[in-house]
Amino acid sequence: MSPLPPLSRREREVMDLVYELGNASAARIRENMADPPTYSAVRSTLRILIEKGHLVSERDGRRYLYSPRTPAVRARRSAMRHVLRTFFGGSVAGAVAMLLELREGNLTQEDQARITEMIEQAAREGR
Repeated sequence: MSPLPPLSRREREVMDLVYELGNASAARIRENMADPPTYSAVRSTLRILIEKGHLVSERDGRRYLYSPRTPAVRARRSAMRHVLRTFFGGSVAGAVAMLLELREGNLTQEDQARITEMIEQAAREGR
């Protein structure tokens, strides 16, 4: 499968919102944008994203609903690979250390146990 064309800043913002909202109309996407352009500009961006292969649309009455062509899990994996290469030189340990340093939420005992189990399983599998 060939890679999809790259996204502009505005296209990335729209894609992030579509992933966050799930199926979303142009109006709903626009409502959730930090500094929304005109409704026509949002519709134009959505059309471009369909042409680039990032989105699909389906008719829902008088409006269209837009959803990502790539499943969220695959998009997350791709985004994380990009972050690892770009900001951590491919170091998983560096990325995990940064996440722990951020502490944007308390790490519960359940979270700690789950993370420990994932590390142990990866070690057993030689990853």
